[in-house]
Amino acid sequence: QVSLVESGGGLVQAGGSLRLSCAASGRTDRIAVVAWFRQAPGKERELVASIQWSGSGTYYKDSVKGRFTISKDNPKNTLYVQMNSLKPEDTAVYYCAARLRGAVDWNVWGQGTQVTVSS
Repeated sequence: QVSLVESGGGLVQAGGSLRLSCAASGRTDRIAVVAWFRQAPGKERELVASIQWSGSGTYYKDSVKGRFTISKDNPKNTLYVQMNSLKPEDTAVYYCAARLRGAVDWNVWGQGTQVTVSS
């Protein structure tokens, strides 16, 4: 069993920065890929960025490229996303997620943390 707990959300002005953290616990050796998703009111949940748990390959949604940086600290079992130059359209609940080895879906989710960017 793997559990994920996010932290670091909050209210920030447009142009500001936030760093979200996601602490993983349990059988972290079973994790293949970790990611950040977000869901804005009235919109579907979308993949923002992902990174291989045991490697360095990354993916970014086009709208966050150059502004967001996903990273991890494996000894601390922690995932991060540094969000710079934030825009009001980045306002959403941000979730970290993990896909376990052998799985095809994102099958472990955190509880979410609210990020609000004011204009």
